[in-house]
Amino acid sequence: MNHELNNIENFYLSQSEMNQACLLAARKIILDQSVEITEHWKYGAPFFYFRKKMFCYFWVDAKKKTPYIGIADGALIDHPALERGDRKRMKILHLNPDDDLPMQAMLEIFAAMIKIRTDKGLC
Repeated sequence: MNHELNNIENFYLSQSEMNQACLLAARKIILDQSVEITEHWKYGAPFFYFRKKMFCYFWVDAKKKTPYIGIADGALIDHPALERGDRKRMKILHLNPDDDLPMQAMLEIFAAMIKIRTDKGLC
């Protein structure tokens, strides 16, 4: 197994059981959006790319200990489930490992990202 895959696998394995299940389910949803989405290890986290450009990534909030999805160029998406905070370019989608994933919001956000990457030549 190459180093990148080992880091990705270790990221998921190092999570609490609830966060791990949540992140693995979200991972499947992301990868199912397009055959052009690939997973890579970058900045100490799993990053997903669409046509070799940043799409989104996983991170775990240090204080809350809950996962979220960082949306690359999320500032270009107007969706009520996304939070900007102090970020200029990214927005995040919080995931609650005790609840079902926000499937509808995820699908809408990912579709918007694919459209942005495809329509605006950001690929």
